[in-house]
Amino acid sequence: MDHVVVVGAGLAGVRSVEALRAHGFAGRITLIGEERHRPYDRPPLSKAVLLGETDSTVVDSDLDALDVRLCLGAAAKGLREGVLETTEGELEYDGLVIATGATPVRLRGEGRQHVLRTIDDALALRERLVPGARVAVIGAGWIGAEVATAAARAGCAVTVVEAGETPLAAALGAVGGHTIPWYAQAGVELRLGAKVGTIDADGLTLMSGARVKADVVVTGVGVRPAVEWLKGSAVEVDNGVVVDEHLRTRLPGVVAVGDCASWWSRRFGTRLRVEHWDTALQAPDTAAAALLGEDAVYDPVPYFWSEQFGHMVQFAGHHPAAERVLLRGDPRGEGKWAACWLTAGDRLAAILTVDRPRDVVQGRRIVEAGHRLDPARLTDPAVPLRDCIMA
Repeated sequence: MDHVVVVGAGLAGVRSVEALRAHGFAGRITLIGEERHRPYDRPPLSKAVLLGETDSTVVDSDLDALDVRLCLGAAAKGLREGVLETTEGELEYDGLVIATGATPVRLRGEGRQHVLRTIDDALALRERLVPGARVAVIGAGWIGAEVATAAARAGCAVTVVEAGETPLAAALGAVGGHTIPWYAQAGVELRLGAKVGTIDADGLTLMSGARVKADVVVTGVGVRPAVEWLKGSAVEVDNGVVVDEHLRTRLPGVVAVGDCASWWSRRFGTRLRVEHWDTALQAPDTAAAALLGEDAVYDPVPYFWSEQFGHMVQFAGHHPAAERVLLRGDPRGEGKWAACWLTAGDRLAAILTVDRPRDVVQGRRIVEAGHRLDPARLTDPAVPLRDCIMA
């Protein structure tokens, strides 16, 4: 193998380059990025960048030392065996890493809607978050809550419109309902069960006919894997690039990582596609190994975090594998609590923690090890999570 092309210059793409070199690949590497910015981290966009704490989130990596040809402002257009088609021409490859990420979902309407995916998106939105501005945020998921946090802190009048019956409904189910009081405490109006019809020049029209007046509209209803360019290729696409537990596609010499990869999880016995920083950070090592003929397996306990309304929220695991959920601590109390999803055999499938960082560290290890837990001890927040493991 002489030439590896990495398409997608986000964190997953850069880490793929690093992993290839770490595994001893000495050939040529070309890194293709659709944006004209040097590779940067995305999690700070909805946090430090929106809050005005930084203007740059460049990934800490010495691409010159890694001997990489960096091609910015070039987008993937198509793929056939051995050839990547881009807006800047064709590139022949011996190995290919697909790391094209995801693109935000936009809603109907003629009005301007901000999304939050790129550094340019974040800087443009930050300019509009001025004291007194009326801001409508569509979606009370992870991004919506973080945008609402930043807008409220900037002195905006914020309304969050959520189609579900609780915030974070898609990610956490009913457990997300415990975050409802946070909105009022932050001075944010939360409208639940409210579906958006159109985005207009002066705000929103809901499906009910009600109007939400706004100077700024932010759409945070999710993303779609950026895989349209793979249509007609031999790479299977189904809610992302379909890969096996080694992150290999069915096209020889092609692997996929990050937000666009849908991999088979041995641990949970299902296919997963996780749109979070930890996946972009960790998966490239397995992908590089697979590309170079090694037999590494990618089977993580998914992890992510969110900073919203003064709380550090962390999650590890895959809760659809569970049958019931138990709480550690009272969400109505001092605010430090956790939710634990248990399987029928009382094994921890997932854990959500609010301002309890030790719980998520121990919980992730317990999910990974497959330990059974004592439910009675588990619900006592004074008992360390590791002491709830049953012999």
